[in-house]
Amino acid sequence: MKLSTKSRYGTRLMLELAIRQPEGFILLGDIARSQNISEKYLWQLASSLKAAGLVNAQRGVKGGFTLAKPANDITVKDIVSVLEGQIGLVDCQGCDKEGCITSDIWKEASAAIERVFSSYKLSDMAEKAVRMRAKRKNGYAAFGV
Repeated sequence: MKLSTKSRYGTRLMLELAIRQPEGFILLGDIARSQNISEKYLWQLASSLKAAGLVNAQRGVKGGFTLAKPANDITVKDIVSVLEGQIGLVDCQGCDKEGCITSDIWKEASAAIERVFSSYKLSDMAEKAVRMRAKRKNGYAAFGV
């Protein structure tokens, strides 16, 4: 299984909004530059996230995007579900194979993926990213956002 850029970039978008939450509404152009992602692509992702109630948008001079709820209430699962749809390896619901032992494997693996995605809160990721950025500014080599 390989997640598309929608999930990867959408998570980076949401993480940047969480980090910059104290600033209020953030322009997608600013996020596009800081994350090196196409602004046009971010608009598509932000539209889906807005429709799902994860972000708010505001037009005008002080406009942009912000999280629609606290970062502590948003998980990677929430983001991926909006952008990718069902989280799982396969959909065995319509399978006509009676007694298919492999369906148990796929269901267990899908449940594990869902558990991992549910365990990562945006707030925790933002705190970690801020610490990593601070280390980088202080001369430490760090990878990440």
